[in-house]
Amino acid sequence: MTDDGKSLLGDDALGALMAELTEVDDAGGGNGAVRDSVVRPYTFGQDGYASADRLSGLARMAERLARHLRSVIEPFAGTKVQVAAEHHQTMLFDRWRAELPSFSSISLYRLRPLKGGVLAVIEPEFVTAMVDAFYGGSGVAVKHRAREFTPTEERLLGRLTDGIMEGVASVWSDVGSFLPSFVSRETNAAYASLVRADEPVVVQRFIVTPGTGRSSVVAIVYPLGSLRPYESQLAAKVHADPGPVDGEWRGRLARALTHVRLPVRSVLAQPELTVAELMALKPGDVIPITLAPKVPLIVANRRLAYGTIGEQEGRAALMVEHVEQGTMK
Repeated sequence: MTDDGKSLLGDDALGALMAELTEVDDAGGGNGAVRDSVVRPYTFGQDGYASADRLSGLARMAERLARHLRSVIEPFAGTKVQVAAEHHQTMLFDRWRAELPSFSSISLYRLRPLKGGVLAVIEPEFVTAMVDAFYGGSGVAVKHRAREFTPTEERLLGRLTDGIMEGVASVWSDVGSFLPSFVSRETNAAYASLVRADEPVVVQRFIVTPGTGRSSVVAIVYPLGSLRPYESQLAAKVHADPGPVDGEWRGRLARALTHVRLPVRSVLAQPELTVAELMALKPGDVIPITLAPKVPLIVANRRLAYGTIGEQEGRAALMVEHVEQGTMK
């Protein structure tokens, strides 16, 4: 009711609302509950996926694996290959299988002691292109019309996926010691077995571009449940991976350093005075000094060289006679 005693709803609207509430109450047996409602048990924390922060180590490992994939693929491609790692995704296994084309190369490996398996998925067009390039062809990917791989493609697939999984084991070596072993290979996603259809998996995709050819996708699929024991290590362990050395950048830095100016000094003598003499010091006092036969050349409190004091073109000068070993490195 408003302050002036009028209802916010009209009489007709208020009557309709009260009628609906009465019907709901009657249908629920007078207790306000909806008949035939279903209550499902739910445990918090069991159905949710791992957060991106807890799997952040996979992103660092993917960058290292991308460099390894490049070294595995380039001998087959016969040209420079660009490999870019995409951010990993977490999804249900059934949904991932539904997104795959009807014909793909799906290789199942064990990565002991990691529980479960690991899948390596490669597009068939990429396999055909690599076989063509390996035997001297153009290596241009074409639409794969056949529904099965040739024996030659099968052999190349074996070498390719073995190399990929060796790289996976290598990047995981920062977490623990893992040993890959081949289990089986499928071409139909419906027959790919890794976990139950309703269980989540982590998908790490790599975009592979050989030379000027067509880009293809190589994917590594982990069961999320097998990664849970290593989540804390993946999140906490930041690996110092300097990556490849940029020679041009190092050259520019070295040239720039050669033009840095540093103050250089030399000490001609180091006489010693008592505290009483220092306290009585006044203008006009004479302190006798004895010049050493050799004086040091000092840079940043480090003795760089030794020499003798002389004269050149009317100015006092130091002639360097000895350079300390290791100071110029």
